Amino acid sequence: MSETGSVDDDRWLVINGRRWPRTDPVLDEALVERLKSHLGRGRSGVRAAKKTGDDEAVAAARRRTNLAKHGLGERGPSWWDSPEQDRIDRANEALNELDALDG
Repeated sequence: MSETGSVDDDRWLVINGRRWPRTDPVLDEALVERLKSHLGRGRSGVRAAKKTGDDEAVAAARRRTNLAKHGLGERGPSWWDSPEQDRIDRANEALNELDALDG
């Protein structure tokens, strides 16, 4: 296992000696891109809200980040332990919930 971001296997990305779950490979590219867009907005929202000291906004942005990470399979149950259709359904449910946050 490398310290610089090499692959441990198809499930893990290793960065500085720490293993991070990879995005679920069964998810189609368009779904992943939409979830990553929400992830980026969540992370940006956390930074902005922390600067202003708005605890409610921090919590909302962290919720967006968490939902996106779950949808991508990077948090929650290990994607490799679930049937493919369940993983796709979980990602779509997360995306629907994220989209609902916008309007």
